[in-house]
Amino acid sequence: MTSNTVNVQSPLLQQLSHGLEPEQLKKAWRDIFEGWRRRELWATLGLHDIRQRYRRSTLGPFWITISMGVMVFALGLLYGQIFGQELHDYLPFLAAGFVIWGLVSAMILGGCTTFISAEGMIRQLNAPVSIYAYREVWTAVIAFAHNIWIFVAVAWWYDVDLSWNALWILPAVAILLINGFWMALFFGLLSARFRDVPLIIGSIVQVLFFLTPVIWRPEMLPDRALLLELNPFYHMVEILRAPMLGHTPSLSNWLAVLLIAVVGWGVTLFFYSAYRWRIAYWV
Repeated sequence: MTSNTVNVQSPLLQQLSHGLEPEQLKKAWRDIFEGWRRRELWATLGLHDIRQRYRRSTLGPFWITISMGVMVFALGLLYGQIFGQELHDYLPFLAAGFVIWGLVSAMILGGCTTFISAEGMIRQLNAPVSIYAYREVWTAVIAFAHNIWIFVAVAWWYDVDLSWNALWILPAVAILLINGFWMALFFGLLSARFRDVPLIIGSIVQVLFFLTPVIWRPEMLPDRALLLELNPFYHMVEILRAPMLGHTPSLSNWLAVLLIAVVGWGVTLFFYSAYRWRIAYWV
């Protein structure tokens, strides 16, 4: 190899070899903080998204609650018979699992279209691009707020005893939203660059739904507990479902979700700091 050979590296490899510049990281954090300060904007955009889905519908966004309710009761009756479960125990478990899964999956799948769906606004509006990640998370929260009433109705009917463990619900929701925000930034960035990513993520989420104890109980898999421990969706569902059913979430579930948050944010900040400025060109 001669001395005048040109060393060609991809931008990503160059970034990895030279590390992340502190100034880039500061700009990324500034973008995230400025996005939070524009919460009136992304909150309005999120409400507009929900209203647009059910435009000219008589019941409007309440179709979210109705469709979730029909699914929970239908599957509860069906799988309760298949698994030989008592409805007074199984239906609250199923309702809680479906409502939480709806929140988590909405943040991931919606996160894949964070920047793609905001193409026109990104190019025309002088605003932090993080507002579109906030928008997707807020949209998922609005749908969750509609769906939670399904669980409330089931819990009231079957007299679920929440006790003091219900206090774990707020920190559990908070850590899920923290994870949802980095997912919206990271998957949104990847999807803007590689348009196959939303299809890949959608397929993975669909498969993981059946591998996660949402319609089946963890006790039904006693000899393969390792499969649960390695499933991040199980931990994200369980830290919220346990207090909703009156139980204390386990330490292992909390440690797993906190680890996901730390690693996820570390990876996201690296890529977001390096490639945030390219989003407008990719979309």
